[in-house]
Amino acid sequence: MRPILICALSSTLLALPAIAAAAAGEAFASTYQPLASSATVLRHATVLIGNGQRLDNADVLLRDGKIAALGTQLQVPDGSLEIDARDKWVTPGLIDVHSHLGVYASPGVTASADGNEMSAPVTAQVWAEHGVWPQDPGFAKALAGGITSMQVLPGSANLIGGRGVTLKNVPATTMQAMKFAGAPHGLKMACGENPKRVYGTRMQSPMTRMGNMAGYRAAFSEAREYAEQWADYAKATAKAGKDKKTEPAKAPKRDLRLDTLAAVLNGEIQVHIHCYRADEMANMIALADEFGFKIAAFHHGVEAYKIADVLAKEHICGALWADWWGFKMEAYDGIEENIALVDRPEGGCAIVHSDSAEGIQRLNQEAAKVIGSAQRVGIAIAPERAIRWLTENAARALGVLEHTGTLEAGKMADVVVWNGNPFSVYAKADQVFIDGALLYDRNDPAHQPTSDFMLGQEASP
Repeated sequence: MRPILICALSSTLLALPAIAAAAAGEAFASTYQPLASSATVLRHATVLIGNGQRLDNADVLLRDGKIAALGTQLQVPDGSLEIDARDKWVTPGLIDVHSHLGVYASPGVTASADGNEMSAPVTAQVWAEHGVWPQDPGFAKALAGGITSMQVLPGSANLIGGRGVTLKNVPATTMQAMKFAGAPHGLKMACGENPKRVYGTRMQSPMTRMGNMAGYRAAFSEAREYAEQWADYAKATAKAGKDKKTEPAKAPKRDLRLDTLAAVLNGEIQVHIHCYRADEMANMIALADEFGFKIAAFHHGVEAYKIADVLAKEHICGALWADWWGFKMEAYDGIEENIALVDRPEGGCAIVHSDSAEGIQRLNQEAAKVIGSAQRVGIAIAPERAIRWLTENAARALGVLEHTGTLEAGKMADVVVWNGNPFSVYAKADQVFIDGALLYDRNDPAHQPTSDFMLGQEASP
């Protein structure tokens, strides 16, 4: 990064008026409330904490919606529910950083396709949460696979597609009742073939990768000027408040598109970029350097292994597939060891993501493929390391690691009890807790949520 540029920008951007910041941050605020729960202790389990540590024959205490304690032979409050987890494995709830559930809902028909606003190459003003349909049956299917949180993103037709939202995977009637309180928005960007194909076939810009880069730079240049206008307004307003003879300043015209991009420049929104090729990821890092923002993660990145050292140095995560490749030219040079190579011991941040309504149901098995691919080339990856691809690293990329992603005291009690090693082909999530409440139990139909849309649609057992 260029520290001089960042310092110059920071005083300007931090001066964005409270009214604009509040409007962007508090609109459509979360109404999520954890379900009531009782103190629960999981006994004698193999516990993957999510931060690289493993405990054998250990107990996990959930109380008041939080992780209360981990250890052996824990003393627990009277009346606690005790679950014998002997021969079972316990992990943090899994987190998918790249989902389109709710915006590309099932059934997959035009009426439920709300993920791509293709009216312009830059649609930073749209928010994925405004297209989320909470009745999507995919949410319950994902819960059965151990998914407790996810980032729902707009599609990748645009250079800048809009804001993503992080959701708790709970049954709800409204999006706000699923919205992860305190989680920052994510900005969805896309480089490469998608935007140039979508707009090039219309004989519009961008038609080339040159046009892609020009489009990003123009958008962020405009956002920087917008931020400066609001900073000047803030200074003038402050001056008028001190000097009664000074005329009140006139506020700049509000622009929802530029609100989002200015918030990116100010570090308030996590940047997630759909990008496949190593050279293009390098260009996007240079773009972030030019405008002083931070990239949280490159998504898909089948060539991330080629610049794994750069990603580690820049503290950028790679949110990747286990083995998808070759379905278009920019995905041609993928290798099955990609995630293992990005997961460098020093500074590496690898994530397994889905981008799929089916893949999200077995994200643990996608991670297991990576373990197998790494083993075949002599890289041994223990379960306690691999689980980080689905929990800790994912939470870091979404800006919620202080709340979830590891089984540490004080964090949300988002927990999965597996019938065995979660990286086995036979692994199933037996029980899933969200904020300490049992939301899913494979052996209890009363704890197997069904969306309103599916009621009456499925045959009785």
